[in-house]
Amino acid sequence: MDTVAAHFERLYRSREDPWGLRAHWYERRKRELLLATLSRDRYAHAFEPGCGEGDLTLRLAQRCDRVCAVDLSHTAILRCQARIAASGLPGVRALKRDLPARWPARTERGFDLAVISEFGYYLRREDLSRFLDALARSLRPGAEVVACHWRGDFSDRLLATDAVHEAIGRLPGLRPLASHRETEFRLDSWRGEAPQEGGGDDRNLHSRP
Repeated sequence: MDTVAAHFERLYRSREDPWGLRAHWYERRKRELLLATLSRDRYAHAFEPGCGEGDLTLRLAQRCDRVCAVDLSHTAILRCQARIAASGLPGVRALKRDLPARWPARTERGFDLAVISEFGYYLRREDLSRFLDALARSLRPGAEVVACHWRGDFSDRLLATDAVHEAIGRLPGLRPLASHRETEFRLDSWRGEAPQEGGGDDRNLHSRP
C-alpha cells in the first residue's frame, strides 16, 4: 500500500465519518448546493471519484440510473457498499481504485455526469492531467461535470482549488454552466458539447414549435 492510500486507510479505520460529512451543517449545506447545481432531473450514469463512505453517492443514486463511485480506501469502500445495500438503491457500484492509475473498466463514453468533490487537490499536477485525460475519454457528448472543493489550506493539499477548477474548465468542449464561490469553498459546473443532430440532448425533448 502506497503512502497516500495508507494515510486514508488509517484515517477511515480511526473513526467513521472522519470529516464530519453527516454531522456538520457546513458539509450538509455544501452537499445540497452541489445537488441543486445539477441542471437535469435524471442522469443515466454518474461518476464520483473520492466517494468516501458514500454520503454524496446515496444522493446521486436517487437521481441517476447508475453510479460508479470510487475510492482508494478499502475501509471507506466497504462502508459505502454497506450503506448502498441498506438503502436498496439499484445501479450503484462502489469500487476500490487508485485514480488515475486504475481507471474503472468499460467506461469509455459512458458517463453523462461526473462529480469531482474534495478530490482534485490531493493529486499531483501530472496526476491531475492524467485524471482529466481519462475523464474526457469517459464522458458522453453533452455530459455535465461538477467540481466542488474547499479553499482553505491543509497539510495534504497538493494543488490549489482554483488550479484544479481551472484545469477542469480547460477540457475540450466544456462550457461553463454555473459558478458559486464562498470563502470556504468553490463550486463550478460545465457541460460538454452535445451531438449536432438527434444525439439525445435532453433539451430537444422539451423544445417548443
